[in-house]
Amino acid sequence: MSGQQFFTDRYSQLGWTYENVKLKQAIRVNAMNAQVAETVKRLASRGVGLEKIPFLERGYWANARFSVGATAEYLLGLYSIQEAAAQIPATLFTNPKGKTVLDACAAPGGKTAQLADLMQNTGAIVALDVERRRLTALANQLERCRVKNTIVYDLDAREASRLNVKFDGILLDAPCSGNFATDRKWFSRRTIKDVEENARGQREILAEAAEVLKDDGEIVYSTCSLEPEEDELNIDWAVRSLGLKTEKVNCLGIEASTNVFGKELDRSVENARRIWPGQTQGFFICKLTRRSATT
Repeated sequence: MSGQQFFTDRYSQLGWTYENVKLKQAIRVNAMNAQVAETVKRLASRGVGLEKIPFLERGYWANARFSVGATAEYLLGLYSIQEAAAQIPATLFTNPKGKTVLDACAAPGGKTAQLADLMQNTGAIVALDVERRRLTALANQLERCRVKNTIVYDLDAREASRLNVKFDGILLDAPCSGNFATDRKWFSRRTIKDVEENARGQREILAEAAEVLKDDGEIVYSTCSLEPEEDELNIDWAVRSLGLKTEKVNCLGIEASTNVFGKELDRSVENARRIWPGQTQGFFICKLTRRSATT
């Protein structure tokens, strides 16, 4: 079954009333390459209108009559074009500097570059993705942003154990169904079958991530899907099946639901954050750690 009414009825059951959304372009200043104040000044002199995004440290809404991806400052890696909600997941790791981090589904590399920025180019990032086109985009992003601590593998995240490495942190921005805020034709393109298939693939990646996580490590799981099969229900499954537990996070969004279409989930799922489309695109974020033997 597909169609706008089907999906918007589901959103209503989850507590959100559908509305059309017009997203604003966002950028993130790369602190390892630039001073924030100086970059803002340089862009303003070029006619770029900037407004600080209140829930991000180095994020700005950007408005210009030309492409903000065509400035010298962009090509020099002083800033990246990155949707506002998408800038949140990488910030949720605890003290990532000097650690070994897996970016499980890395292309096109915006979050990878952000991780390197937060790590100040220390430690090591292992970035995985598949397909030449996606790997080229990833490599170009890392080169532009002058990232030095990252190695890229053409490897499916479901095979991450082949690396024979245990990670302090794993960013799992999972391939997902997306949402209508960034795709005008989304409702005519998606069916519930698509959602269910994506959810199965996400669980496979989550299971592999749990295998390569250090005992004291952290997984940050995120999607830009609004569908609970890919969000709350996957986290409930991870808590019940993978020996993981959710952690409270301080970021934009509301508590995730622990009752989805009448199904009661583990109470800890409420630690995840759901962001409905509005000032940003829709997003879902959860931080997971390994459950101790005494928990």
